[in-house]
Amino acid sequence: MAVVREELSLTQTQIGNTIIASVAITIFARLLIGWLCDRYGPRITYTALLVFGSIPVMLIGLANSYESFLLFRLAIGVIGAAFVITQYHTSMMFAPNVVGTANATTAGWGNLGGGVTQMIMPLIFGGFLALGFTDAISWRLAMVVPGIAMLVMAVIYYNFTQDYPEGNLSDLKKLNPEKYDAQFKESNNAFGKAVKDYRVWALFLIYGASFGVELTIYNIAAIYYIDTFGMDLKTAGLIAGLFGLMNIFARSTGGYLGDRFGLKFGLRGRVWFLFGILFLEGVTLILFSQMSVLLYAIAAMILFSLCVQMAEGATYSVVPFVNKKAVGAISGIVGAGGNTGAVAAGFLFRYEEFSYSDALFILGCIVLVCSFAALLVRFSARDEVETRRELNLSLKAYSNGQKEMKNGFDPNIKPVPEESEKAEVESVN
Repeated sequence: MAVVREELSLTQTQIGNTIIASVAITIFARLLIGWLCDRYGPRITYTALLVFGSIPVMLIGLANSYESFLLFRLAIGVIGAAFVITQYHTSMMFAPNVVGTANATTAGWGNLGGGVTQMIMPLIFGGFLALGFTDAISWRLAMVVPGIAMLVMAVIYYNFTQDYPEGNLSDLKKLNPEKYDAQFKESNNAFGKAVKDYRVWALFLIYGASFGVELTIYNIAAIYYIDTFGMDLKTAGLIAGLFGLMNIFARSTGGYLGDRFGLKFGLRGRVWFLFGILFLEGVTLILFSQMSVLLYAIAAMILFSLCVQMAEGATYSVVPFVNKKAVGAISGIVGAGGNTGAVAAGFLFRYEEFSYSDALFILGCIVLVCSFAALLVRFSARDEVETRRELNLSLKAYSNGQKEMKNGFDPNIKPVPEESEKAEVESVN
């Protein structure tokens, strides 16, 4: 961005607009993609997204003005919907005792791409410079590399994954057409059910205050270090990349701890942990915004990075339990909350009146307030019982072999007799 800013003569306001554009379209894409996962399965949906998404990535090199650059960044933002597919896919493939860890790990390693990109893209850019190309040509050629990587990944994903533990959706429809025709119809109603659940919107706000903030940091981190501490592009990129590198383990840790709290205290334990780590995120972001010494700034940024990514993992350790029949729709809505948060935060960084430090401080205060939304996410005693039952079925099926494991993951398992359930509800209460 620092190179593009000079070539296209972009102002801070225009850079802010491109940041907003890059994440705004993802809001709508994530809402749609969850519905597509429910209807067509994650394998086909993800493959198509990677193929079509590679086109604007490779063609952004044709941009020669602020307006054309803005349009390409808008198109590239659609790729951010890939996150919803990943969360849907892992929610379908993993049992309740580990689903939070699984969701957090896949998402964390996805976000890790943001940190790695901060480090690798300047090096690719430098490689083209070493071959004799100008700055203006080098950044354009560098963008072709991730586009090609997306096409390669599309081929791998199509050939080496499957939709559900039992197999691909297309094959399962042939074996049991009535069941999956009913599931197809259910997917039409799933989005409406998700929209009416206030807990979904509380998680929407929470994810905006976690992933939305992380996405914003990705967009401004390198420029922040260049402008605040007078660094060169490569050094700023390496330091900014440390923020994303925490995803190697931080988001997984958040999901894992969410699972552990869930096993010990039930669904309410997952929510308690989510509130606590989100509150710490706000505190550490405020701390980072006030650092004027480089070493302290880096240390505060890493601490903040740990908290924000653990909060994201904790959020999606809760999402799969809100409504089992609308996992795709809920994943999409909550995921869209992350990009909505990034759009809202983007407005703070587009005004010349605010320095980036001021904007980060305000953002930290907003996160502190949003953390209390976690307390609105509540589950009934019946929800606790159903989750415990599903866990027991999954563990029993795992111990009894692959055939029984498939039965353990069957979402159509009938509940136990009412009298037994009442006893379990009283026990939970």
